[in-house]
Amino acid sequence: MAVALGLVGNGVVGGRIARRMSLLDPEARVTMLDTRLGRVDPAQHDVVVLAHPGPHADLAADLVAGGTPVVSCAGDLADIRQMWDLDDVARDLDVPLVAGAAQSPGLTDLLARHLADQMEECDEIHLAVHGTAGPACAREHHRALSGYSIALLDGDLVNRRSGSGRELCWFPEPVGAYDCYRAELASPVLLSTVFPHVRRLTGRQSANRRDRLTARLPMLTPPHAEGGVGAVRVEVRGTDADGARVTIVGGAAELVGTSAAATACAFALAAANGDLPSGVLCAADERIDTRALLTAVQRLGVRLQEFTGTPSSA
Repeated sequence: MAVALGLVGNGVVGGRIARRMSLLDPEARVTMLDTRLGRVDPAQHDVVVLAHPGPHADLAADLVAGGTPVVSCAGDLADIRQMWDLDDVARDLDVPLVAGAAQSPGLTDLLARHLADQMEECDEIHLAVHGTAGPACAREHHRALSGYSIALLDGDLVNRRSGSGRELCWFPEPVGAYDCYRAELASPVLLSTVFPHVRRLTGRQSANRRDRLTARLPMLTPPHAEGGVGAVRVEVRGTDADGARVTIVGGAAELVGTSAAATACAFALAAANGDLPSGVLCAADERIDTRALLTAVQRLGVRLQEFTGTPSSA
């Protein structure tokens, strides 16, 4: 039976979801929804993807109350926290709500789970992101440098001023190295809920001097219709079965709109097929089939990479 997908948002990410969903399910029917025309009827869709500029929490609450699975591409921490409050309702109605299924949070969290599962025990996760999709994403990137970064240090959540803590992060090619700074990202907070044994969790995003100096001001120039090639970098540290200390680094370099749309499509198909547990989920939930979702993301053109050392001349 063809999947009936309702889609809110027709920007860079939403437009790509509409075009690419058929690559995962050739019979999928995508219906564009305009919330300005009235309330969305949840009974008409197997799953609804929210890819419009936030906030998403109120619309997600209406859809969940109507028994419809929801996949949100939200990246704003406050918006995601509001959706997290819907967990009891979603569980009672046996409905999944994925809070954060874009590039970050979303792909970063899937990679964190995939890499951490290769270890006997993981105790550190460090994320870095680069690039933006459309104008709404660029504004969110701008705001993230003006707030407070939430990190997990020695098991305690701490607030640090965004724009501080410069670190040179090497992203997969062709992006390469960028200076990255603490930012108000949702992934570290979400990951802290599903990795109880992790003692250190940090998140940074790339920025230049102008980004940092103007972060607490309105954007001085209109954002581009779409940013260039973006990237994510996920580094996990822990021990192997022999107790030896190990570090694994993975990531991806792709247009941010493409990687966000691929992640949302993968979760949407899983939700429509009943492959996700009920309640509010983050992309790194251990009950999710991480490998199947990453495989779907790769089918949509996002090449995942893992750092294995210096290539040999052979």
